[in-house]
Amino acid sequence: MKAHRVETKLTQDGTLNLDNLPFRAGESVDAIVLETSPETEQPNPYPLRGTVYRYDDPCEPPVPIEDWEVLR
Repeated sequence: MKAHRVETKLTQDGTLNLDNLPFRAGESVDAIVLETSPETEQPNPYPLRGTVYRYDDPCEPPVPIEDWEVLR
């Protein structure tokens, strides 16, 4: 069974037009119509893309040098 997905909108009179389907003329097909809604859209997989990062001194140790003895 071949499947083909098409997103389209209904016309003003409620007619649904499907053009350029990958099936031959006269071939039997099943059609299932599902309403799309904003809830079905997937969230952005990269929410931090385009945000600004700032590292003043990335090589600076996280602890002052005087406190290194405390960490041992």
